[in-house]
Amino acid sequence: MILVVLLPMFAALLQLSLVLHVRNTLSSAAAEGARRAAVMGASPADGHAKASEQIAGTLNERFARDIVVREVAIAGAPAYEVVIHAEVPALGLGGPAIALSASGNAIIEGAP
Repeated sequence: MILVVLLPMFAALLQLSLVLHVRNTLSSAAAEGARRAAVMGASPADGHAKASEQIAGTLNERFARDIVVREVAIAGAPAYEVVIHAEVPALGLGGPAIALSASGNAIIEGAP
C-alpha cells in the first residue's frame, strides 16, 4: 500500500532532478558559448562550437541540435546571445518530453 504512494513520488523526484540538471547544463553552455563568441577575434561559429562541446561533454549530443547564436543589443552595446532549445524525455527513457529553452548573453569585446 505504501509503495503505491512512494513509487510515483520517487519517479517524480527523479524526473525533476533530470530536468533541472539538463536546464542548468544548457544555461551554462549558452553562457559559455556567448562568452566565447564575444571574445575579440572570435566569431558566432566559435560560440556555437563551444556550446555544442559543453553539451556533448556533459549530456548527449542530441541536446545540442538546436543552438542559435545571434547578435543583439544589451543596454545599447552590441552583444551575442546564444539560445538553446531542447526536449527532455520522461526519466530520460522516452515518452512525453518537456521542452526547455536556455539563453546566455555576452557583450562583444572591443565593440565601439
